[in-house]
Amino acid sequence: MKRPLLVLLAVIGMSAAWVVAQETLPSAGGVNPAPQPPASGSPAAPAAPSAAQQPPTDARHYSYAIGWELGKNFRSDKLPLDADSLLAGLRDGLQGVNPRYAPELCQLSLERLSEQRAQAMDRRNQEYLVENAKAQGVQTTASGLQYKVIKAGQGATPTAKDTVLVHYRGQLVDGTVFDESYGGDPAPLPVAHVIPGWSEALQQMKVGDKWQLVIPAKLAYGDQGAGGVIPPNSTLVFDVELLGIQEK
Repeated sequence: MKRPLLVLLAVIGMSAAWVVAQETLPSAGGVNPAPQPPASGSPAAPAAPSAAQQPPTDARHYSYAIGWELGKNFRSDKLPLDADSLLAGLRDGLQGVNPRYAPELCQLSLERLSEQRAQAMDRRNQEYLVENAKAQGVQTTASGLQYKVIKAGQGATPTAKDTVLVHYRGQLVDGTVFDESYGGDPAPLPVAHVIPGWSEALQQMKVGDKWQLVIPAKLAYGDQGAGGVIPPNSTLVFDVELLGIQEK
């Protein structure tokens, strides 16, 4: 069969690959927040267990984890999965026997499955937009951008010619964080050269504002996605703090 690795990743991959680089918007590498010391009077966080303290694992655990993740993803997509056929294919592959169906038929079925999962993802993204629009405090602009003011600032409002300093966190609608600046330096971003949803929002914000943006795919990366991190037709959720405007 053609593209065995690609097919395997597409079918067994974690949900981020499906329900989951950017050009001038923050890079897709992602930045994990730096650990912060506990606040005064608060209990210290328990230390992470050392390698010697961690429980042993073997093939039972990762085999179950793969099956559980796969079943959870298909359930979320509302697509049928024949567990008996899945196990039969797994056993045949492990034993090195010929597949029960022609390779061409297997390939065709996987391509159709990819289309069905893409449609399921599109449906989830559209449903998220509809439900979020009903949430308290959410406003929707004429373009379809949704935003909610978390904290109001009193500073200046940037223009399309400005470069701003922001902290941000970007998520898919399933909560997968694909990029963020927290834990590092604020990100400098040229207002005119970010995705349209960001550009529109920044030109309405004031320095000191913190907004939550829900950006439809047409104002983000459309049907192309970005870098394998953001799937096609993804609605994106951003927490954005406008910290300042760089001097020209």
